[in-house]
Amino acid sequence: MATVYEIVQGLTQAATNAFDGALDENGEPLKAGLQREDGDPILDKRVLDGFRVKFYGDKMCLMYHSEVQLKEVHENGFENEIEGRIAEISSFLKKEYRKITGNSVTLTPEGEVDINVESVSRVRSWFVAKKHYTIGGLSEEMAIDNSDNKNAIDSDWRKFMDLGGWNGKGGERPQNDTRKK
Repeated sequence: MATVYEIVQGLTQAATNAFDGALDENGEPLKAGLQREDGDPILDKRVLDGFRVKFYGDKMCLMYHSEVQLKEVHENGFENEIEGRIAEISSFLKKEYRKITGNSVTLTPEGEVDINVESVSRVRSWFVAKKHYTIGGLSEEMAIDNSDNKNAIDSDWRKFMDLGGWNGKGGERPQNDTRKK
């Protein structure tokens, strides 16, 4: 069984292998499911897009960003297209992880894709899409559980808060305070 470090290192290396211009073992351009891989690289307009991963607990957040025109955003199927791209990227990560480590990893999607579109000008826009995955093989002890932490405040901070205030909780005004009440 792989350690947490090995799993995270393998997924990070898999994401790193998808840089622009990467070649596979046959010398062919590597296909990670990005828009920049579509069409002819010399004749077509270059699309700036990419992805990154970050880890927290037993989860991974896959973020995909790209340029887009506003008319594409308003077309039907925009969200489905982005979700399909993210699914292609996650399958690429699984395949590349298997090549690197010799083991397989499961990425179980959690929730929906969160897409944030921002306008740069009237013509040009870009978006960032996030999808969260649970990484299989990581212990359940790593899961982030916030159920116990119901706005818990450190005892030192609580003491500091209780000191202050004019006629507030336990707070008396200092002797040198000559202001009106």
